[in-house]
Amino acid sequence: MRLLVLVVLSVALMVVDSRFDLLKPVRSQMGLVLMESYWITDLPQRMWQGVAGQFGSRTELIAENEKLKTEALLLQGRLQKLAALTEQNVRLRELLNSSALVNEKVEVAELIGVDPNPFTHRILINKGERDGVFLGQPVLDARGLMGQVVELMPYTSRVLLLTDTTHSIPVQVNRNGLRAIASGTGNPERLELRHVADTADIKEGDLLVSSGMGQRFPAGYPVATVNEVIHDSGQPFAIVRAIPTAALNRSRYMLLVFSDRRTPEERATEAAIAQEEADRQGAAKPGQPAANPPAAPAAVDNGQPAPGATPAAAPSVPAAPAHPAAAPAQPRRQ
Repeated sequence: MRLLVLVVLSVALMVVDSRFDLLKPVRSQMGLVLMESYWITDLPQRMWQGVAGQFGSRTELIAENEKLKTEALLLQGRLQKLAALTEQNVRLRELLNSSALVNEKVEVAELIGVDPNPFTHRILINKGERDGVFLGQPVLDARGLMGQVVELMPYTSRVLLLTDTTHSIPVQVNRNGLRAIASGTGNPERLELRHVADTADIKEGDLLVSSGMGQRFPAGYPVATVNEVIHDSGQPFAIVRAIPTAALNRSRYMLLVFSDRRTPEERATEAAIAQEEADRQGAAKPGQPAANPPAAPAAVDNGQPAPGATPAAAPSVPAAPAHPAAAPAQPRRQ
């Protein structure tokens, strides 16, 4: 009975609402009340969507940020050679080698530890032997060379920095090609050039790049910038100090250069073997018979073979033909 009353009341209200405007204010007030209830009811769903979207956006931003950092590091590593290549364009030999200087394979590594010993400049990176890292592999950051791998572990490696007192690297002045040896001083902000003649053409502001000597570091990468040159007339060598271009104390991401995995000894041995093979082939060529032996010397006008000609090489006299008209014309004597 109650249900029937409610149904009849609902039908009556719908008829009145459709034909008259008496219930419009009531419907407006009911809409305001129900809107609040709708908002409260939908609040958990909207909160969940907001949280999920926030975390999704954060994850995407972090991934995109890491990707951009990696791309920027790779591009900066390649752009480091622009200064060296500008000077190499002047010299034909270096110009011909420039194509090999900009195509090394590199891989991004991350710093995960620093040696606490204040007298040793070493760091730990998250790439190891399982990633293809090898002993002596060059390491650089976005600004220049940092050092080389000196210890291998399956998933990590230890890198010796340029400023360590036991480390030295062959460099050259980018302005004029002057070669020298840059050694670590134990100070993370300073390198020293050993045994530079007092009359050498080097000055403050000169960029030092890796020379490639010793075949350990690839040529053309920035190493340091000269900031002090002291000349002493009583000493045969000048005191030259430089600041490393790499941010040794601040870089978190770095590049591993895969230019050549052979050790200097292996490269020297292979070069010596190749040179011996080339010398052996060069020595064998003079004694070998020529592929196309030269033709026998032609007979002189008197019909005698040239001096030194063997009988086999002497020209044969053609037999007289049966018909006199076919006889070849004899050469006219001078």
